[in-house]
Amino acid sequence: MSKSMGMVVTGVSGRMGQMLVETIAASARAHLVGAVERSGHGWVGRDLGAVMGGAETGVKVVENIAEVLGDADVVIDFTAPAATIAFSRAAAGAGVAHVIGTTGMTADEIAELPPASEGALIVRAGNMSLGVNLLVQLTKKVAAALDEDYDIEVIEAHHNQKVDAPSGTALMLGEAAAEGRGVVLEDVSDRARDGITGARRRGEIGFAAIRGGDIVGEHDVMFAAAGERITLRHVASDRSVFARGALKAALWTQGKAPGHYDMLDVLGLSEQ
Repeated sequence: MSKSMGMVVTGVSGRMGQMLVETIAASARAHLVGAVERSGHGWVGRDLGAVMGGAETGVKVVENIAEVLGDADVVIDFTAPAATIAFSRAAAGAGVAHVIGTTGMTADEIAELPPASEGALIVRAGNMSLGVNLLVQLTKKVAAALDEDYDIEVIEAHHNQKVDAPSGTALMLGEAAAEGRGVVLEDVSDRARDGITGARRRGEIGFAAIRGGDIVGEHDVMFAAAGERITLRHVASDRSVFARGALKAALWTQGKAPGHYDMLDVLGLSEQ
């Protein structure tokens, strides 16, 4: 039987951070060994259970991740790009796996993550849910089957506190559509339409972002041609699906060699 894996959660006061703490607490295969927050946050130095409104857990919130890596097997991180890069370097240096759910990372920022040659074992995905990763695969297959007579539009909706657009998931879907078409997304992407834009360019992949209320996450990929439309859709009604996916990814890292992986690897879908 596999041992219980020690988990560190960064950005622990956020909605995803707290959901991750609860998901780990409910797992028989994992336990929390560290909780990290930014310098100056009111939770730093206090017991995590107490600040979350429950009984004390003995896990103190820290601002320096190095303090909690000694007993850790995995860091789970849904924070911001600059913080994620720093956490990733610290994790690689300590021989600890890093599961990254941070969105809004640019190609240059992703390139700053430590390589496998430096001991980095990273699972990074724009979305950790099983359903979304199946949607990515379906998008790729449909895009490959349909020619440019079918316009591709990616429409996403999230809560009004989300800071990046398009969402990481929308970009995953756009990348999948572009790969299916055999093109580079940056060459065909249209992320902003306003004013007199002219007719839609043949073969482009469009993006639209909606922000409002407490929407957890909704993603549609529309293939629109003269006379018909095909729409692939995923709706998340509870962000616990992302926490469960992140925990699944964290558990999957046990015994794995250093390298950069994604959720398709975790789910055994990478070759499909």
